[in-house]
Amino acid sequence: MDATLRPYDLGSTQWYVLWHLAHRGPSVQRDLGRALELERATLSGIIATLVRKHLVEQTSSGEDQRQRLLTLTAAGEALWRKLPDLSFIHDAAFGGVDEAELATTIRVLQSATERLQSLLRKD
Repeated sequence: MDATLRPYDLGSTQWYVLWHLAHRGPSVQRDLGRALELERATLSGIIATLVRKHLVEQTSSGEDQRQRLLTLTAAGEALWRKLPDLSFIHDAAFGGVDEAELATTIRVLQSATERLQSLLRKD
């Protein structure tokens, strides 16, 4: 993934933020961090980079001035349209795997992740 995105000066996590904004629309930064399961400091650095590249605009949210609303800029939308389809990664990793087995694996990993996150929150 990183090799495919390198010519576009993007990393995989930056791509994921752009994907979310391109497919789900503008998002409050806090909500985006939760949706992508990224720590606040990590997301802040990624957003700062995307803002510096003029791909994402960060403004105050109308509801709460402390919250930052993230939106793709025109340059971000143009770049998104130029990016290659990365579905080949999914196909390479999971092509030929039985859909039921894949669904079971996803459920098990999600459950394990939720349990680990719950354990971390107790500390």
